[in-house]
This record gives sequence, C-alpha cells and structure tokens, in this order.
Amino acid sequence: MSDAFTKLCEIVAKLRAPGGCPWDREQTHESLLPALIEEAYEMAEAARAKDDAHFREELGDLLLLIVMHAEIARESGRFDIDEIVRELSDKLVRRHPHVFGTSDARDAGAVLKQWEAIKREERKADSHYLASLPKALPALVRAQKAQSKAARVNFDWAEVRDVIAKIEEELREMNEAIRSEDKKMIEEETGDLLFAVVNLARKCRIDAESALQKATDKFVARFNQLEDELKGRGKRLGDADLAEMDAIWNQIKKNVQRPTSNPQRSTSELDVGR
Repeated sequence: MSDAFTKLCEIVAKLRAPGGCPWDREQTHESLLPALIEEAYEMAEAARAKDDAHFREELGDLLLLIVMHAEIARESGRFDIDEIVRELSDKLVRRHPHVFGTSDARDAGAVLKQWEAIKREERKADSHYLASLPKALPALVRAQKAQSKAARVNFDWAEVRDVIAKIEEELREMNEAIRSEDKKMIEEETGDLLFAVVNLARKCRIDAESALQKATDKFVARFNQLEDELKGRGKRLGDADLAEMDAIWNQIKKNVQRPTSNPQRSTSELDVGR
C-alpha cells in the first residue's frame, strides 16, 4: 500500500488504542453507520457541485469511516484492511474477464450483463436474482437499481412510449383509488405510479434520484424568490392568498432561462456500484 494510506491506517489504530481519543474508542460498527450514510450523501453533493476541493475532502471523510470499520473488525480478530483490499482486487479481476481474461465484452451494456452472470455464478444456486438488492437504499435508488438489474436479463420495456403508456395506466388507477377514498389503495397506487416514473427516467438514461434532487433544489430556489418578493411587498408567507403567490411564481418561472445543453448519460446507467 502507499505510504499515505498506511499512515492513515496507523493514525486510526492509534486513535482507537488505549490512551487514544475517547470518542473514537467508543465507536462500534453500529454507531458509525449513520455517519457513513451521511458522508456518502455529502460526497455525492460535492461531486454534483463539481467542487474538487470539497469533493476530495468528502472522499477523505468517507475513506476514514471505511478504515475505522476495518480497524474495529481487526481489533476483534475478524478481518483487517489488507483482507478487504485483497478481496476487492480479486473480485475486480474475476468480474472483468474482458480486461484480465479472454472475454470479449465490447460495450458498457455487455459488461453489465457479463457482471451479473458472474455474480449469479458466485452466489448460491437457490438465491434469487434480486436477492442482493439492498433494502436500505433510498426508495428511488432501489427502484431504479431493481429495474436496471431486471433489464440486464431482458425484462424491460421495448420503447420509451411503452413506459409512458404504463404511467398513463397508473394515473388512471390512481384516480380510481382516490375516488374510492381507500387509503391503502391510494398508497399502493402512489407507489406503482412512482415506480413507473422511475422506470421512465431509467429508460431515458436519467438518474431518478439526481433528477428529483435537482427538481427539489429548483423548487426551493424559486420558493425563496417568492418569499423575497412577498417581503418586498411588505408581506410574510401566510399573508398572501394562493392567487397572488401563483402569479409571482409564474413570473419567476418566466424569468428563468432554461439550460440548452444536452443531458449526458448518467453514471447510474453505467451503474458503477454494480
């Protein structure tokens, strides 16, 4: 390993050792999980912002937690960071025979299908294909990952228009559920509609999670402008009626110039994390 990585591992070990940092010594795998998830989101935010300094810092924070988990496992004699790295290296070589072997996968789609085939061979014969799908993923991410994995074994809509037709079907069923006033049915149909919309995003090579984050950011920015406009009129949120706020909102939308750049293929389509 590099000297810098070795030094990091030594620092973490010292923090955890007797006489080290009381907070670090108290940590367990379970206590670190919220921070691990939080840091992953912060890293993603920095990556989307294309802020290299912040991105580098957040990658470091995420790496620290990985090394911390490895050190906790080493202390109890379960495994250490060397085993993690070796196992990962072996897996990468094994699952990339088109690079390290004789396989001939010529594009990203072929690579992903090959990856899934190798994973199925590695798993127990009685394991379901989607058994490895993590339940802890955010709902949009999990839905898109499930759909992507199913598509790799040819369970997919043929055309985008087919997905749009499915969304229209789900909207009709949603309307029926609302008319029925059956809360359980409404919840189920809401889930079906969201799942279908995620499928449309995937089919258009758009990451659903990123798209919703951007839509929420856009809403927050415009709502902030709405609030500022009301303040300029001597009003607070809650003082204005919907008609006035809607007029301001529409004006804000008119003032925003839509981006003209073409959307690029999302990393989720390549599914870097497999």
